[in-house]
Amino acid sequence: MKDYIVRATAADGQIRAFAITSRNIVETARQAHNTSPVATAALGRLLTAGAMMGAMMKGAEDILTLQIKCSGPIGGLTVTANSHADVKGFAENPGVMLPPNAKGKLDVGGALGLGILSVIKDMGMKEPYIGQTELKTGEIAEDLTYYFANSEQTPSSVGLGVLMERNNTVKQAGGFIIQLMPFAEDAVIDKLEKKLTMMESVTSCLDRGISPEQMLKELLGELEPKILEETDTRFFCGCSKERVEKAIASIGRKDLNEMIQEGKPVEIKCHFCNTAYEFTTEDLKTIIKRSK
Repeated sequence: MKDYIVRATAADGQIRAFAITSRNIVETARQAHNTSPVATAALGRLLTAGAMMGAMMKGAEDILTLQIKCSGPIGGLTVTANSHADVKGFAENPGVMLPPNAKGKLDVGGALGLGILSVIKDMGMKEPYIGQTELKTGEIAEDLTYYFANSEQTPSSVGLGVLMERNNTVKQAGGFIIQLMPFAEDAVIDKLEKKLTMMESVTSCLDRGISPEQMLKELLGELEPKILEETDTRFFCGCSKERVEKAIASIGRKDLNEMIQEGKPVEIKCHFCNTAYEFTTEDLKTIIKRSK
């Protein structure tokens, strides 16, 4: 199944909803960064949320960054997405290993521990919008639910899940974001809250192989969801040797000359996709000449 996002409304526009299947995104990230199972689950959840939140942005050049700085052994997570639902990301410590939590599940909360979630929206203005909240559980979905309610004053429910195979590849990944509009009636809110409390976990839904459309139908059935749009989503990094070269040029002539004197090629890896770019001493000399 391809990765895609559906956008919907329900209850005559009183609810807006997004749902996604993101197995290919998360598996691509796992392969690129050689993540452990718990790191795959943590990064996969944030990538899944990032793709949906990127798709919420309106401007063609808008960029969203989700960043978690935390005390747990994973160190932190960074995900960037654009309004076309291209998403990329990395974990500070992709190889972190932890025993299962008390429920026998991957211990994402234990991997993150205490920390801060930052949501940065660059919409082409002088300064980007930055919203921050403390991690409440470290499970990411609950932390984003808290962020929406407190930083954006939008009552929301976020569900995210990554299901692993026994060989530690990604079996399924996906999730949803459901938000109440300011004019939502109490009766609608009550129905939605009741439905959410009865809903099984996202990983259980994914294990049944249901589509994003089916997920929203199960969540919002009696509230008459209407699918408005389907958007393809993917793990995509636009890095290139030319871009990395610009970054190298910015480190300064003194440091570049020291690299050249060592007489060895320099390898630079992209944080987001782990692609390696090699620069010979001749390449470095050329960079110095161009930067004059």
